[in-house]
Order: sequence, then C-alpha cells, then structure tokens
Amino acid sequence: MTAPSTSTPTLRIRKAAVLGAGVMGAQIAAHLTNAGVETVLFDLPAKDGPKSGIALKAIANLAKLSPAPLADKDLASAIIPANYDEDMGHLKDVDLVIEAIAERMDWKLDLYRKIAPHVSPTAVLASNTSGLSINGLAEALPEEMRHRFCGVHFFNPPRYMHLVEVIPTRLTDPKVVEGLETFLVTTVGKGVVIAKDTPNFIGNRIGVFSMLATMHHTEQFGLGFDVVDALTGPAVGRPKSATYRTADVVGLDTMAHVIKTMADTLPDDPWHAYFKAPAWLSALIGKGALGQKNGAGLYRKAGKDIVVLDVAKQDYRASEQKASDEVAAILAIKNPAEKFAQLRASGDKQAQFLWATFRDLFHYTAYHLADIADTARDVDFAIRWGYGWKLGPFETWQAAGWQQVAQWVQEDIDAGKAMSKAPLPAWVLDGRAGVHGKDGSWSAASSSYKPRSAQPVYARQLFPDPILDEQFDQGSTVWENDGVRLWTLGDDGVGIISFKTKMHTVNDQVLDGIQHAIGIAEEKLKAVVIWQNGEPFSAGADLKGALGLLQAGKFDDFEKMVANFQRTSMRIKHALVPVVSAVRGLALGGGCEFQMHSARTVAALESYIGLVEAGVGLLPAGGGLHELAVRAAKANPADPFESLKKVFETVAMAKVSPSAIEAKNMGLLRDSDVVVFNAYELLYVAKKVALSLADSGYRPPLYQRAIPVAGDVGTATFKASLANLQAGYFASEHDVAIATRIADTLCGGSVERGSLVDEEWLLELERKHFVELAKTEKTQARIAHTMTTGKPLRN
Repeated sequence: MTAPSTSTPTLRIRKAAVLGAGVMGAQIAAHLTNAGVETVLFDLPAKDGPKSGIALKAIANLAKLSPAPLADKDLASAIIPANYDEDMGHLKDVDLVIEAIAERMDWKLDLYRKIAPHVSPTAVLASNTSGLSINGLAEALPEEMRHRFCGVHFFNPPRYMHLVEVIPTRLTDPKVVEGLETFLVTTVGKGVVIAKDTPNFIGNRIGVFSMLATMHHTEQFGLGFDVVDALTGPAVGRPKSATYRTADVVGLDTMAHVIKTMADTLPDDPWHAYFKAPAWLSALIGKGALGQKNGAGLYRKAGKDIVVLDVAKQDYRASEQKASDEVAAILAIKNPAEKFAQLRASGDKQAQFLWATFRDLFHYTAYHLADIADTARDVDFAIRWGYGWKLGPFETWQAAGWQQVAQWVQEDIDAGKAMSKAPLPAWVLDGRAGVHGKDGSWSAASSSYKPRSAQPVYARQLFPDPILDEQFDQGSTVWENDGVRLWTLGDDGVGIISFKTKMHTVNDQVLDGIQHAIGIAEEKLKAVVIWQNGEPFSAGADLKGALGLLQAGKFDDFEKMVANFQRTSMRIKHALVPVVSAVRGLALGGGCEFQMHSARTVAALESYIGLVEAGVGLLPAGGGLHELAVRAAKANPADPFESLKKVFETVAMAKVSPSAIEAKNMGLLRDSDVVVFNAYELLYVAKKVALSLADSGYRPPLYQRAIPVAGDVGTATFKASLANLQAGYFASEHDVAIATRIADTLCGGSVERGSLVDEEWLLELERKHFVELAKTEKTQARIAHTMTTGKPLRN
C-alpha cells in the first residue's frame, strides 16, 4: 500500500484566453504562446472589417515592439484572434482566463458578468490588475466561480520582467493558488510573490512610493532631474533608467494615474499628503508631453543630444547626468554601513537627498509590512524582480546595519525631518540584526520568521535567487584548477563543471580543465553538466591572451591554443559520459561551440547564443564551423549546401539569437535541445536530462570519416552573394575576406562538390583560416578595438 501523495495538485493548462488586446493583454498572450500554451486573444468586436480586427491588429503589432514580446516572431500566427460577439465558445475549453482590460472596476465587472455563463466549470479566472480590489472584483462572479478567481499581476514587459504577483481573495481555493503558482513558475518562468489584497499590492505600492519620495526630495533639495537620475540609478544598484527616465518610459500619464489611484484608495495612509502629481507632471501632461511614447517628457532628443526639462526655466537644457565628486566618492565605498554613515553625515545636498530618500523608503516599508505582505522577503523580491533593483529595501537596510539605521530614522522622525510622523513599528527597534536570517524572513503580521515556500515546484530551483546573506549547498569539489571546478551536488552521479574566469571566458586553464574533468568523470561519474552559477554561460575566448600572443609574434603558440580549443570541443563531443551544457545569458564564440558539441543543450529562454568571431575579424575555430558542416551533411547528404545557406549568414554576420527558441531556427541549437523558461530551474533540468541520457545507455557519436561537402561550387556561390554586398557598401573588403574563409570552411575547402572528407579535414581548415586571419593587421586592429571599446570595428 502506498502513502497518499502530498504534492501540489497539478493545474494542467493546455489552452488559455486573454481578455483585452491592449499593450499588456497582447504581450501576456505572446508570452503564454512562447511557453507553448495555445492562447486566444479577445477584444471588443471591430466596427469595420473583420469582427476580430482589434485582436488581429494587436497580434500584428507584436512584431514591431522592442524588446520583442515573442521569442520567435513566427509564433504570432499561433495566437487565436477573437471577439466577444462571435467567439465566446472558445471559453468552454480553456483552462485559464486572464482578464487584462483597462483599470476600470465597472468595465471589469460588466465583462465578468458577460463571460461567466461561457467559462468552463474547472477554469481558473484571474484579473491582471495593477491595484484594484480583487475581493471587490470577485463579487461580480457567480458564487460557484469565486473559489477559482484571483488576481495575477504581470509586470511590463511580461516576457522579460521576472515578477508576477498572485493575489488570492478571501474565497480563493488554496489549491488553485498553488496550482497557478506552479504553472507561472515553471511553465511561464516567473518569480511569484503572493500579495495581500491591498491597493497597488506590493511591487507598485513600495516602488511608486519610492518614486514619490524621490520626486518630493528632488524639489526639497533643488536638484535637476538628470542629477537625480545619476544618483538613483546604477550608483545605488538600480537600473540605468533610474527615476525620471523610468517615468518617461512608463508614460507620464500612466504615472499620474497610478499616483491618483494611491490617493483615491489609501485615504488613511500617513503619507497620503504626498500622493499627488507634482505641478511639473500635470503641466507636461497638459501639453501632451507624455514621455518616450510620443518623443517628449522629462527628457527629449534634440538632434543627437538628450535634453532634460529645467522646471525653473520652463524649458529644456543639455543633460549633465553626474553626481558631485564628494557623493561619487561616498557611493564608491564598498561597506554599506560606512556608505550610509557618510551619506547621513555629509553636508553635500546630493548626499542629504540620498539619505532622505532611503530614510523615507525604509520608514514607509517597515510601517506597512504587516498590511501588504506576508514577509519581508516578499517585499524585497517584489522590488528586485518588478523594478530591477539589486537589493530590496529591507536587504539594503539590513546590509547597512539594521539597528544603527533604525536609530537614525527614528531620530529624523522625532526631529520632524521625515515625510511622516508615523511611528516605526516596535519590532524595528527591538534589537534585531535585521529581517532576514537563518530561520527565514520576518513576518510582521504573525511576529515570526518564516522559511521559504516548501511547495514542490521550488525543489526544482537548486540555486534559487538568494535573499541577503542566504547560503545554499555549494556541493563537493571533485577536482579543480585555476580555470574550472568539477563538483557534485547530491549523490546522483552527475558532475558539474563551472568556470572560474571573469565573464566565464575561455583560456588555457579552462581548456585543460574541461578535458581533465571529463577524464575524471569517465572514471567516476555517470554524466557531466557544464553550468555557471550566474550569467553569462560564456563570453567566449579570452581575447586579451590571444592578442598578446599575436602582437608578440608567437604564432606557433597561438596555433597551439586554437588546436587545444578544438581538442576540448571534440573531448566534449566524444566523451564516454554524456556532457550536457546548461546555458543562460550570453553563449558567444567558444561558449556557443562548447554547447554545440555537447550531447544535449538545456537553454534558458533568455539565452543569447552566437558565433560572433567575424565581429573581431576572425572565424569560429573551436570546432563550430566543423560541427555546422557535419550537421548540414547529416540533414541533407545529397546537397549539404541547402542546409548551409542559413547558417552561413548567421556566422558571417555574427548574428546572436534573441532567444533560445530563435537559436533553434538559426541552427545554433538542435531540435532535440531543451528550452527552460525559469532560469533558476536550469541546473535541475540539465541534471535530469544528463541522467536520462546516461540511464538510457548513452554512447558518443562515432567519428565521421565520410562527410559529403558542398565543395568549391558552394564556396563560389557564397562568394557571389558577398560581391553584391560589397558593391552595395554593406560589407568592407575585410568583411568579405572573413566571410569567404567562413564559406570555404563550411563547404569543405577546394574540393569537388559532393566530395567526402573527414572531421580532421574540416578542423584543419578552421585552424588554417583562423591563424591566417589572425596574422592580418586589420583583424588585430578589430580585436584591440573591441577589447578597448566593447564595440566592433568596421575596417
């Protein structure tokens, strides 16, 4: 007899419907489609043309948006356009309905009444509202549907922002919440925070307050918008858009609407007096200057320059986004406690401004924690995942010394310097070291520390996003050198190879380390996963070391390095245990080649993969071109040229895939490779794939001795297309020289079409062309320029 299962019931989502084809609705539909969920996009019936014209137009518009909502633009055709007059029948067989119409309670309630008779009796219904009452919305539903209803708040843009807030009502079935959370985390790839049903929930409640406090203190200290953006961006661990550029991107009208929502729905908030749009914001909206969407807001372009609004002059001036020397020096201090002490003590008004904004943010967040969130962890994750901060407000406070900062905040409240006289909660001043510790994170509502969720879905995250000072099992080292570490996590027999270099670049220690680690794995382990604890997977070869050899004229050593690169790729490919590459972020050049030679690649959706060597005047020589030629021969033995057309353009133009799905279309990933939507699940899935290969009797591919190639006819055909590019000034002479060598390698060199060659022949061609290009003055100039500026040189 087996014990009953205690795991979360699976919420199977085969088909979904999104109601509302506006900016958010269309992009949510796009991302569900990315995730392989058949999705119907509804909107009102069009007055002219096809009845589903509004939805059709929204789907067509997805291809124009940047950043791209679709991981593959061809997925747009999979979204089903619909309207409420003709297509309600779709609702009978959908498993999830997400309503994403305008933030009007009356409109939403009317729509719920309209759809209720048509929705499947088992479907989950969710409202993508940014702040309306979820319990209030539930009241419009028939009683039998209320237990399957909740809020689900995606952040914009839905494909890229990690945060989704799930907001249960008083009646929502906990199993529905658990099932939806599991679906959002694994299938859709999101970081879920369970929020309480309070206005603006967690992310926008704290994030918008932070912006309001910043706006208040901008005026109080007489600072320019550009200076404030210099102070509140990367200098304090926040995105480059900082405060006012973010307002322009979001839309100044949207910003004003969110502020008004706070004012209307939070009349008793002790900070209510500050929930109003500044005069300059109302004035800009009155002039129709709404931010980035119509070309002018707080910032606008003037020719090639960016100008910023000067409120005093009522006109734009040149932007001088720079902190004072004193504040720049303070912000460069590594120790957070020392940094905050100096900010508070400084007489520089920029330092006083920064202290004031942090003080009021800490005060507000602590005061409201019990009302808005279950734990401090939920607040910090909501702000990190929804607003892109490196540390949430509680993490920042704790890192700076909880009690010292709390004392300073209290002193400022007592002195009337803070925005509100509201008292700090007693728990803040009880002598604690912070809100995050070994027992979990502080819950002010229950006066206890709560550990992370024990839901089964989170067991898939072997290294979840850590909260401040959180440590996870780092596994057991099997072997290491200066380049790599071979280690195990648990006793499943899977070894993990991680690089130690900056940006996980590839040097001799990495190359030798991989080869040695695979040798150990063949003796002691079942399988190997190449995985990095953080992005990127690999930025490719160490250009500094390569350029040093070239400039010193050590061409023999340079050629040996290239041969060692190829040897490593082939060692990966022909290992007696399966080697699986777990890719996320950039996988460029040699990083791309390593995953190409793996038995299987498991790639996070947001993987940007490319053979980019042409950009620095070289060609891929870690076996990448050899592997593409082998794959083309397998795909089309009678005429490999057909399969080479697309990959030639990809390599010659140094294209990088905009997603893992697109990397399959570009020929850089195989159809059998696995795409994972949640990057924190990557290692878990890669280990499972590696074990599955090992347990099914994996054997490496046999060495290929008879590879049909496109030959000199194929190379000549590619050269003809290059001549047209050069004639139209789309390619320089050196670009054409590089691309010609790429073509020659892919096509197997100066042999007849259909000739049979072996793998070593192709590898030798790669090496020959690579070394000959590397000796040229123009290629060395390209490498040096890229290393210095980070940008490619066209010469």
